[in-house]
Amino acid sequence: MGSLLAELARWVVDVVHSFGYVGVFVLVLAGSLFLPVPTELTLPLFGFLVVQGRLSFGAVLVVATAARVSAALIFYALGSRIGEARLRRLIERAERTKLVFGSDLDRAGAAFERHGGKAILIGHLIPAVGALISVPAGLKRMPVRWRFLGYTLVGSTSWVATLVGLGWALGRRWRVVEVYASFVGLIVLVVLALGALWFLWRRWRTHR
Repeated sequence: MGSLLAELARWVVDVVHSFGYVGVFVLVLAGSLFLPVPTELTLPLFGFLVVQGRLSFGAVLVVATAARVSAALIFYALGSRIGEARLRRLIERAERTKLVFGSDLDRAGAAFERHGGKAILIGHLIPAVGALISVPAGLKRMPVRWRFLGYTLVGSTSWVATLVGLGWALGRRWRVVEVYASFVGLIVLVVLALGALWFLWRRWRTHR
C-alpha cells in the first residue's frame, strides 16, 4: 500500500504542477464524490506543497472548500431530484436482499428532521460520509441558502483546514502522513468489515 500511496502522491503533485488551483479543485471534487482520489491524502499533500511555496494556504483553503461544497450540492440535487416516492419504490425492490427496508428511510428521515443541521456538520468530518450526507438533505428539501449551505460550509472548511494544516505542520516529513494514512485506512477497513458483519447478522435475526 505504501508504494501505491507514493505513486498517488507523485501524481497529485504532477496535476497541481500542471493545472495549479484548477487541479486542486478537480482533485478535491473527485475525492468528495467518492472517486479514487482520497482527500485524506490529497489535502495534507497540498499543505506540504504550501511549505514548499508552490501553493498558498489561503488559496488552497478557499478552492478546496469550494470543491467540497460543490460536491455537497451535487449530492443534494441528486436527492431532491430522485424524490422520496421514487426512492421508496427502489427500496421496495431491494428489500428482498434484506439489506435495506422502507423503515430505514423512515428512521433516517425522522433523525434528519431532528438533527438535520448537526448531521450535515458532523457528516463532513467523517471520512466515510463526507458530502454524501447531503442526499437525505435533498430528499427532505432542507432549505439550501442558509441552513444547508451554512452547515456544509462550516463542516467543509473545518475538514479542509484540518487536513491541509496537518500537511503544513509536518512539512517535509510527508512520509509520516503517508504511514499515518495507511494505518488509519487499515483500521477503517477493519471497523467497516466488522460493522458490515454485525449489520447483516442483525438484519438476518430481525427479518428471518
